[in-house]
Order: sequence, then C-alpha cells, then structure tokens
Amino acid sequence: MSLTGVPTPASAGVQINDDLAQTMRGWRRDFHQHPELGHQEHRTAARVAELLRGWGIRVHEGYGGTTGVIGVLDGRLGAGPTLGLRADMDALPMQDQSGLAHQSRHDGVAHACGHDGHTAMLLGAACHLAAQPDFAGRVVFIFQPAEEPLTGAQALVAAGLFRDFPCDELYGLHNNNCIGPGQVGVRTGAILSACDLFEIHIRGVGGHAAMPHQANDPIVAGAALVQSLQSVVSRNISPFDTAVLSICQFQAGSAINVIADHAVLRGTVRTLSREAQTCTLQRLRDLCEGAARGYGCEVEFRHLLSSPPTINQAGPVAHVKRAAAAVLGADQIVDPVTPLMASEDFAYLLDHCPGAYFFLGHDGLTCHHPAFDFDDALLPQGAAIFATLVHQRLAAPASSRALTT
Repeated sequence: MSLTGVPTPASAGVQINDDLAQTMRGWRRDFHQHPELGHQEHRTAARVAELLRGWGIRVHEGYGGTTGVIGVLDGRLGAGPTLGLRADMDALPMQDQSGLAHQSRHDGVAHACGHDGHTAMLLGAACHLAAQPDFAGRVVFIFQPAEEPLTGAQALVAAGLFRDFPCDELYGLHNNNCIGPGQVGVRTGAILSACDLFEIHIRGVGGHAAMPHQANDPIVAGAALVQSLQSVVSRNISPFDTAVLSICQFQAGSAINVIADHAVLRGTVRTLSREAQTCTLQRLRDLCEGAARGYGCEVEFRHLLSSPPTINQAGPVAHVKRAAAAVLGADQIVDPVTPLMASEDFAYLLDHCPGAYFFLGHDGLTCHHPAFDFDDALLPQGAAIFATLVHQRLAAPASSRALTT
C-alpha cells in the first residue's frame, strides 16, 4: 500500500499503510485539542510514553527532570550504530482561531507551529519500526519539550542526553510552506538562524516637557540608538553572510507633557553564522556604550536569550536526500533550500552530534498564524522518511561502514 496521496513504486522506501496514517491523524488531532506550553507538556508526554511502551519500546519518562520522553529501540539484526530521531511537543501561548472541530480546548494556547504533527510523525515511525525492527543498531526517539522558548534541547543536553543515549547521527524536521507539498528541503551548512533576544534600559532624568534643558531625555538617546543600530548589519557584516537586527519595542513615558526618566528597547538578532552572531552582538554593546557617553545617560544592555544557528553536516544531508528520494521521489528534493531566519533549539543538539534538519513542504498558512493547522497529509510522509533513514543507515553491521560518510 502506498503512502497516502503519494504514489510510490513497490521498490521505494518504507511505506506507511492507511491504517497507521489514520491512527497518526487521530493522535495529531488529539494533541492539537490539548496543547501544552513548554515544560508543561505533561499530558502529551504521558500519552507518548504510553504508546511507546505499548509497542515494546524502552521508555525514559520525565528525562532529566523535564517533560521529555526518550524511547530506545534495538534492531533484531544485532549490534550497530545509533540514530537519534527528534520531535518537539510544545505549543504556543496564543489563541487558536482555526474554527475547526479539533481546535484547541485551552484558552490562549495553540499548536500553531505544527509540533502536534511532528510528535505524531515520530510516533508513527516508532510504531512502524517496533513492528519491523529489521536493522542492526539502535534508534533513540527524542520527544523534546520547550522548543518554542528555545530551552528544551539545552535542558536535555545538560541532563546528560548524549551521555546516557550516545548517538552517531541525529535527524529532525519541520513543516514548511516555503516549499511545495510533497517536497523535502535541505541544505548543508546553516538552515536556520541563531536567535539572540535583548533588552536595553536607558535611564536619564525626567522633567517637564516645557523645560527639557532641566532634564536628560532617554527617548532622544533611545531614538539615536535605534538609528545607529541600523548600521550594524550594513557596515559590519560581510555581504556574503546574513544577519538581521530588529528593534521591536520602544517603551517610555506616562504622560504627554512629561519627559520620561526611563526608556526600554527590546529586539532580536538573527544570524546564519557564529561569526556574524558574535560580531553583531559586540557592535550592539559598543553602540550602547557610545550612546551612554554621548547622551550622558545610563545605558544597560541585557542579553536575554541566545541559541546557535542550526548547521547541517554534508554526510547526514546526503542521507536525508537518499531517504526522502526513496519515499517521495528524487525530483521532490530541494537542495539547497533557502535558509530561514527563524530559529530552532535543535541547533543545541547538533552542537553535540552530527546530523541534519530538514523541511517537509505543505500548502496552507505559515506557522504561528492564529488559524494555522497542521496538514495531516504530511504525517505518513514524515514517518516514512524517518523510518527509511533508519533502515538505510542501519542496514548492515557498524564494522562495514562509517555512519557519517
């Protein structure tokens, strides 16, 4: 039986039958109705653990004191390398405006990024592989909490993920409407940007709007700083690299005729290389120091959050392409796909293990839209690619080849 909606020859990669495809749809819609924020995925994690145990997969629930769930499955063809497969489980703090029968039942929480689908896909792959463990080696299923705040992967690593479950390669995916339905997008190098969030506090001297000479206006300093920050990317980052610096909030004042004594700027830096990330943040700090001296204000830079770019290695990219071609057809591979300036904490995992992150294309709304709903047609595709990666990479004993070549 072929993948739902994707005709494939009998000699192609793993095929997900219609029964499992429909079961995955049920899981996905149940998760969509019961979304949970990062580090609060208790119901989702319990359901994931229950299903994995039911298929005979060894389960480590609440891993490292988080809501993460780790499943371990050994192939019946003997010892071999270990592949890690990862899905994120958390939802967003926003209202579900889809109007669908399975829309969120939790006010102000919605699966508007597709993590419900990612979780269902990996469960589908686990179900298939548990029933047909014809491979040599081990699969580690990583159901990760808190991707949205970019803290879940780091928490798992800090808890000893790769010490307790060492992996030779690691794979993850995300739905993406920037490529067509039935397509897989991948690239060697950075596929998603680093993310840095910052806050700048400017403290001056408040006063009467009619007597500005008796005050020290932090709004003037802030406005100048916003303008000067626009030069960072254009004059400090190589034109062959990529960076974005955006000031998204400027808050100051409480009355129309009062000069404020305090202003706050908030924004984000997105970069596709560590070099651009380091340079942009340093220039941001330098300009804050310059504004403090130039305007006689106190300027405090606060670095709120940082995550690295998501960087794929060439070997694992080739393996994604091979598996995706076996499932969807070689003409459905987009390489190099255009990188996104969005960010992913899968990057932390790739810092510790070689691997690749790829996109699965779909029609419909962009992630984070209030009416977003995951395309269920992707479920058997993603599950089949994950399972095919396992069968292709663990088809022979470890002694016969190097995994990352």
